[in-house]
Amino acid sequence: MAGKSRSERESLERQNAALMAVFERAGFDQIAPDIIQPADIFLERSGEDIRARTFVFTDPSGAEMCLRPDLTVPACRYHLSHAANPAAEQRYCYLGPAFRFPDELLSPQEFTQAGLEWFGAREGIAAEARVLKLTIGALEAAGLTKFRVTFGDLGLFAGLLADTDMPERWRKRLQHHFWRPPAFRDLLESFCAGATSRRTSISGLIDRIAGDNALALVEAEVDARKLPLVGGRELSEIASRLTGKAADRRETPLGRAKADHLNAYLAISGEAAGIDAELGKIAGGARFAAARDYYARRLFEMEELGLNPRRFTFTAGFGRELEYYTGFTFQIEADTAHGPVAVAGGGRYDNLLSDMGSPVPVPAVGCAIHTDRLKAVLA
Repeated sequence: MAGKSRSERESLERQNAALMAVFERAGFDQIAPDIIQPADIFLERSGEDIRARTFVFTDPSGAEMCLRPDLTVPACRYHLSHAANPAAEQRYCYLGPAFRFPDELLSPQEFTQAGLEWFGAREGIAAEARVLKLTIGALEAAGLTKFRVTFGDLGLFAGLLADTDMPERWRKRLQHHFWRPPAFRDLLESFCAGATSRRTSISGLIDRIAGDNALALVEAEVDARKLPLVGGRELSEIASRLTGKAADRRETPLGRAKADHLNAYLAISGEAAGIDAELGKIAGGARFAAARDYYARRLFEMEELGLNPRRFTFTAGFGRELEYYTGFTFQIEADTAHGPVAVAGGGRYDNLLSDMGSPVPVPAVGCAIHTDRLKAVLA
């Protein structure tokens, strides 16, 4: 809270107390995760925006550490270190500082984040609706009355990809680039072009890959050209990527109809409760149909909690800035004199705890509120 007057600090504290009271009344236990965190999970699983804005440093042992850029990952690490059974249901809330290099108005390098994380919920759909309800309730308790809710569903996209006939490695690469629309479009076009795609400086090396000879070819090439390894990449990693590129060349091109199908889904946007007809035009298979059913049941749970999905917007290409989300995502914005500002967001992230070392899968859903932005909006 450096740089704030005493009255500003007290006002922010009252606001934050109102937020936390909503979470604690709902049965979420307040925790205080460590501020200094291992950097790897943030750099590997966060979005490009956060990776570029994280304060990273090396500790005396040589380990790469960081000041936490958000509190979801620290809350996950807290859960894994404190829970006797990571898969058992547990609900946490928190309030504390996070740190990012600023890149926009209302974004100081140190800011306060309030939020909650719900691990191992027995009723996953109901938990998603409940988290959205609690986020809105906390914002309203702090005094926010005018806002917009936008949400997406990576489960729908994953279901459509699973139903689209293509190599599994192509699905993984397309899913990885979901958060980068230009790269996604370029990659999809390259799958359509197939072997006719443009040649590059490494095309000659790729032409020579057959069977399991990629590592030997890479080792010989690096040795012959005296090439340095950069970015901590291993020769085996380079060989694996080149093997994938060689396999891509031998694949039958994806086909324009399939690409158009994916693009048609990503273009869907409208009232959250009124897009079923648009989803019905997407000829997915069983997995897309199951994801559509999940989406419809989530809307029902929202209505059961008194929320009105007709006031919310669904955007198929929306996934927030964090790449660990796997399903429902949402963002809440308020208008300011400088344009719309995101004051809160969250969603489902079922793979993150496994990626961090959990011995068992742990379904998870949560939210975060940028309390300094909220205060600026209210002011």
